[in-house]
Amino acid sequence: MPRTHPVSVEETRRYLEPGPVVLLSSAHKGERGIMTLGWHMMLGYDLVGTYIWSANRSRALALGSRQCVINLPAADMLDTVARIGNCSSADGDKFERFGLTAVDGSEVDAPGIGECHARFECRLHETRLTADYPLFVWRVVAAHAAKRPRWPVTVHYRGGGAFMVAGRTVSRRRLFRPDMLES
Repeated sequence: MPRTHPVSVEETRRYLEPGPVVLLSSAHKGERGIMTLGWHMMLGYDLVGTYIWSANRSRALALGSRQCVINLPAADMLDTVARIGNCSSADGDKFERFGLTAVDGSEVDAPGIGECHARFECRLHETRLTADYPLFVWRVVAAHAAKRPRWPVTVHYRGGGAFMVAGRTVSRRRLFRPDMLES
């Protein structure tokens, strides 16, 4: 049994961060934006919840258009991911600033990011915008992913400017009931 010690409640996210860092791209009325997003969660097979802070320019774009693309970068994009998260779309087009390829969506008007391993086109399903938590619930309406590698090396934010790079993938498929497995 591991020996534990008290830690600050603010450190919770360092242990429970929900998944890989993603880049949320959006567009509205001729303006487009990209934000680095660490706070998201799967709410079903096609629903994704995201936390988008009110001071973030991408929030206004996503609310205005009611659509976005959730892009999954691999670890080779880590420096770009960190830099995108440390500047504002209000200061200029991040696609141009970071030399990223805007890819037209098949179901949404928001651009995807061509350099990312996967792109998930989304329409706004509902919001819960309160003073405490600005939750956006997105329905994935189209998904695109590279065939190789099957499991990209992703990055996960630990807080304080530190990232964890995903490790090896280990299968335990044999322990699952067949009806509990997705393809």
